[in-house]
Amino acid sequence: MPESKFKKFLKQTISHEFVVVPLLFLTIISVGFGFWYGDKTIKELSSQIAFLSENLNQTDSKLASTTISLEENISQAKTSLEETLSKEKQNTEEKFSNVQNEVGSISGTVNNLEKLSKTDPELLQKYSKVFFLNEHFSPARLVEIPSEYNYFEEKNYQFYDQSWPYLEKMLKAAKRDSVDLYVYSAFRSFDTQEALKGQYTVVYGSGSANQFSADQGYSEHQLGTTVDLITTGISGTLSGFDGTKAYNWLLENAYKFGFVLSYPKNNAYYIYEPWHWRFVGIELATYLKSNNKYFYDLDQRQIDEYLISVFD
Repeated sequence: MPESKFKKFLKQTISHEFVVVPLLFLTIISVGFGFWYGDKTIKELSSQIAFLSENLNQTDSKLASTTISLEENISQAKTSLEETLSKEKQNTEEKFSNVQNEVGSISGTVNNLEKLSKTDPELLQKYSKVFFLNEHFSPARLVEIPSEYNYFEEKNYQFYDQSWPYLEKMLKAAKRDSVDLYVYSAFRSFDTQEALKGQYTVVYGSGSANQFSADQGYSEHQLGTTVDLITTGISGTLSGFDGTKAYNWLLENAYKFGFVLSYPKNNAYYIYEPWHWRFVGIELATYLKSNNKYFYDLDQRQIDEYLISVFD
């Protein structure tokens, strides 16, 4: 009898089960393995990413540290360069300043030598029985004193041209202060002094004449920088000049114009001559006034130091 339909179905079913079930089982296992393997791969990738991230962070940190270090080095180098340039600039300026000073010193020396070459070395010599002016000496240039400054208007008096502006300023200053001050005597040549001394010797005798009148060649008047001054109210003579307003004004102000009293009381050369004033330059006159000294108190070498500034 042929197989029934049921048996055929059963055989097919059993046959399919033997095939399908193992396949299904294998499929489940494969899928599970895939999930397990995929999860493991993800974890490994995550671990590698974390490792790379950490390395990147470390690299960033090192790079930042290196950048800071480079910036510090650049800043230090810049500071060092600025300091070096500043020192070089300072050294250059100091060298230039030294050169300028040396040039200025040389220039000043040349100017001083030029001034000295144009200044009569006799102007600050101590005469009055000390140094001698020969009969040929005469100031290089003399100017005539205007009659308005002379006590005797009809007389002609001369004065050294470079010293005259100082004398004129002094006479004008006295007038502004209501002080009558006039020239009684100024430049005298060697011959004029010789004749004058001869007259005094005849009248007063040689002993007396020597006390108030210099021999020819020893008179400060021969320099052309010395004047005898007089004022009104003393009968046209020099006697009594020290008791006048004019004399007291000179004591207070003459140094401002470069004039000094040559023969004060108790000097070692001549009698007291309050009317006799000599131009020695403002610098020396100021020094003498400030130190309560007189011209003949100083050593000649000390006086000579003021020759260069006698007309400043």
